[in-house]
Amino acid sequence: MTAFRKTPTALPPTAAPFAIRAEKTSDVVAREALLDGCFGESRQLRTCQRLRDGRAPADGLALSAVTRGKLVGTLRLWHVSAGGTRALVLGPLAVDSAFRKLGVGAALVDHALAAARARGHRAVLLLGDAAYYARFGFSAAKTAELMLPGTYEQERLLGIELAPGALDGAWGMIV
Repeated sequence: MTAFRKTPTALPPTAAPFAIRAEKTSDVVAREALLDGCFGESRQLRTCQRLRDGRAPADGLALSAVTRGKLVGTLRLWHVSAGGTRALVLGPLAVDSAFRKLGVGAALVDHALAAARARGHRAVLLLGDAAYYARFGFSAAKTAELMLPGTYEQERLLGIELAPGALDGAWGMIV
């Protein structure tokens, strides 16, 4: 496993503290608005959306970041098969623009990975920015033989093993 270093982010005095909790049914409208604001309404056409269509996120792995009763971040993990290897796919991760650079996204990812590990999941995949996700241990080291349905950039297909060797030999379509 790759060693990584997390850099703490100091909140400015004006920043509201936030809490991470399980997503609630009452979060749905705000969550959809946040996702539209972050990714645009065309987000429904993205490659990874095909993996989520018509499905529910993995139990206990749909998270919300809230402050003063307002949803400011969201992240979900979903069950997939990575060429026959059981895994989760992370996404989408979205943070309200007023709360970016305050550690909300990092806290959501840290919380999600810890929760997935505690639930016995062995690997997490995502399609995202390698420079951002490397700090959590994600890399393309074991995803070169995996594919997603649709158009995407292969170098953005990243994975992390929550258990050593979980992605060894993984190849084929992620479904």
